[in-house]
Amino acid sequence: MAGNAFTPALGRVGPTRLYDPIVALTRERLWRTLMVMYVAPRAEDVIVDVGCGTGSTELLLNRVEPRARLIGVDPDPNVIAVARRKAEDSGAEVQWKIGMGDALPQVVGSGVADTVVSSLVLHQCRLEMKRAVLASMYSAVRPGGKLVIADYGLQRTRLMRLGFRLVQFADGVEDTRPNAEGVLPRLIAEAGFRDVREAEVVPTLTGSISVYVAFRPE
Repeated sequence: MAGNAFTPALGRVGPTRLYDPIVALTRERLWRTLMVMYVAPRAEDVIVDVGCGTGSTELLLNRVEPRARLIGVDPDPNVIAVARRKAEDSGAEVQWKIGMGDALPQVVGSGVADTVVSSLVLHQCRLEMKRAVLASMYSAVRPGGKLVIADYGLQRTRLMRLGFRLVQFADGVEDTRPNAEGVLPRLIAEAGFRDVREAEVVPTLTGSISVYVAFRPE
């Protein structure tokens, strides 16, 4: 599937320049901080961010551990350009790569990452692409390495399901429904990861965002 069309950062509701202010409305500071907490970056760790968007995760990881080696991957050159400017302004050293999430072995190499992270990407993908991206993540992370994903997960309450309709309007019902039905932990396990758990659930105006943690077996 590498090379296929991708869903833009804001789906069909707005241009790239509005991404950061709109995502800030999803309690981004909280769920992104939780995600980085579970990454627990160490000096010299190689951390690959799949669908890095405008680079907000890289900036936070750099503040927590500036000696980690950060690689941001995204198929959209427009968001990569924004991410590069943000990193330059903050002094963060990040390697930016344009590429699809299901082609990580070709884009960054196999078994190179201590941790693979991703946020608000998989809910935008078709079910078969979700599987392909997770398989690609498995290939990119080293044995014993970690996967940390922040994305829309099981929408447990009526209120969260109602808020999630905004996401479905932007990104399409067919692609987003599996996430809302709680499919991600199963797909992560099917990709080969072990000790899969939903570590955090953050209610937002657009539905609940879950933080998932898993490991590639040694």
